[in-house]
Amino acid sequence: MVTETTVGPNALHKLPVAPAGDVDITLAGLDALETAVEPRPPLALRVWSATWPKLGAVVIFLLLWQIVVWSGWKPSYVLPGPGEALSDLGNRITTGNFWSAAARTLQRALAGYVLAILIGAIVGLAVARFSLIRSAVGSFITALQTMPSIVWFPLAILLFKLTESAILFVVVLGAAPSIANGVISGIDYVPPLLTRLGQTMGARGLKLYRLVVAPAALPSVVAGLKQGWAFAWRSLMAGELLVVVPGHPSIGSDLEDSRQLLDTVGVLAMMMTIFVIGVLVDAAFNAVDRRMRARRGLLLTQSR
Repeated sequence: MVTETTVGPNALHKLPVAPAGDVDITLAGLDALETAVEPRPPLALRVWSATWPKLGAVVIFLLLWQIVVWSGWKPSYVLPGPGEALSDLGNRITTGNFWSAAARTLQRALAGYVLAILIGAIVGLAVARFSLIRSAVGSFITALQTMPSIVWFPLAILLFKLTESAILFVVVLGAAPSIANGVISGIDYVPPLLTRLGQTMGARGLKLYRLVVAPAALPSVVAGLKQGWAFAWRSLMAGELLVVVPGHPSIGSDLEDSRQLLDTVGVLAMMMTIFVIGVLVDAAFNAVDRRMRARRGLLLTQSR
């Protein structure tokens, strides 16, 4: 319904600011007017469409692995075939020790990642908001991001000994700079016209950031969160290989135990576990990204 309204000189400041979710839905609706939207396929078909390319890639990888084994490049006790590794992994997942180790690793990853999000978001907002802070530490964030996580472990061990805190320290340092850079980039690339429009419609201070800047910066922030998780996961795996806390089993410590016992099958089985967890987390991030693009009408644009 369209309502005719007379706008006076000061009336713009009294106009309500639309919630961010409504803006996304409105923009998506405008895009939909230009595109013939096909009926949404059933859930089972959508799941299969997203799954079969990954399954095909896994099958090709396992086939190439088996071909290398058949070539005789390395003895079977040095490089076993995928069948042996998968069988060993199947035996491991039926034991309580495997799930205890996986739970410990995921707990460490989640704790470090959440702390990295808090630190990265605060630092990113401060750098993007205040030019003095940007001049002082802006370039340091990128320098920290480029440093390999493993170089922090000597310092972490000196500070915290062989404890959980040493691993957490390195995970946070590995992930926080990427998250901060995502926040900074997202805010920097918000169009000035959008912020001026929000101010004209009465948004000021935190309200402007909540209703205008944050939704506009969200794609870059999500990209930073995804990259931050990748750095956190890599840092955690390096930490669990180097810092083995007595009485605290983990995926990394199981991998190191298999290496010390010259158990190549066990090494490959644990590497498969690390890979599968990485794929599942990446799929979760992709689902969030796809949902965000759908709300903004970008999927409709790409399908033309």
